[in-house]
Amino acid sequence: MPSFNRRKAKNSTWSKARPLGRLARGKQALYDDHEDHEHDIESRALRRRGIYLLPNAFTTAGLFCGFYAIVMAMGQKFDYAAVAIFAAMLLDSIDGRVARLTHTQSEFGAQYDSLADMVSFGAAPALVMYVWALQDLGKLCWLAAFFYCAGGALRLARFNTNIGVVDKRYFQGLPSPAAAALVAGFIWLMQDLGYPGRNLSWAGWAITLYAGLTMVTNVPFYSFKDINYRKSVPFIAIFLIVLAFVAIAGDPPKVLFGLFVLYGLSGYAVYFWRLAKGKPVSIVQTEMDHDDH
Repeated sequence: MPSFNRRKAKNSTWSKARPLGRLARGKQALYDDHEDHEHDIESRALRRRGIYLLPNAFTTAGLFCGFYAIVMAMGQKFDYAAVAIFAAMLLDSIDGRVARLTHTQSEFGAQYDSLADMVSFGAAPALVMYVWALQDLGKLCWLAAFFYCAGGALRLARFNTNIGVVDKRYFQGLPSPAAAALVAGFIWLMQDLGYPGRNLSWAGWAITLYAGLTMVTNVPFYSFKDINYRKSVPFIAIFLIVLAFVAIAGDPPKVLFGLFVLYGLSGYAVYFWRLAKGKPVSIVQTEMDHDDH
């Protein structure tokens, strides 16, 4: 049979090196892509950590307002001190919503917010009231200021520990911002009317003691947390909101103090109403009542 010259096989080393080279290049490309992906993740993480500054900045601003209120009280500028406490309330209502909207909730933010609240709504109102009206009445009155301060601390500690076991529709006891509004609102109103604090010492003592005591009770205060702000509302609701803003802008001391007095009494109205209806008055370890829907 005729023999045919067969084509020589390619160099085995070259034939193996070529696919290995492709594989190496593929691995290098995958490695580069992986590095780029990790870099993107780090960049996003840095941006995410950076945006945490936003809610904490509002918390810091609220803390500054509480400190500013104390400084103004030391300078005998009590109306400025009261306005600063109300400004701290506004900032306190914003920081949590900002954190939820930007998905930047954190344990650090929660703890920092509680510490700032202790200054703005615990120490500041007690010290402002003490300097304004209580310092001339001796031990009984500065103890009332301390009782309020301790009540604020206990209220915040209980809120942090019971946050998962209470009915979200209600606060357990008077919220510390509302208690601060009672104290600061009374000072602001009396300053606006021209009444000096030394003439209202016992009235200031009673309001301070009431606010401090109500913070540590189990009286339920409506939290407004079950309101769906994305749901359509009747036109009359928008009209009432506009009317409320106009009323507040027209005479802030009278309107704000009046609103918080009503809120400060509303918890006891809810308490006795639930008691009369035979419903549980404690909001700890309760579920949503089906007949309340």
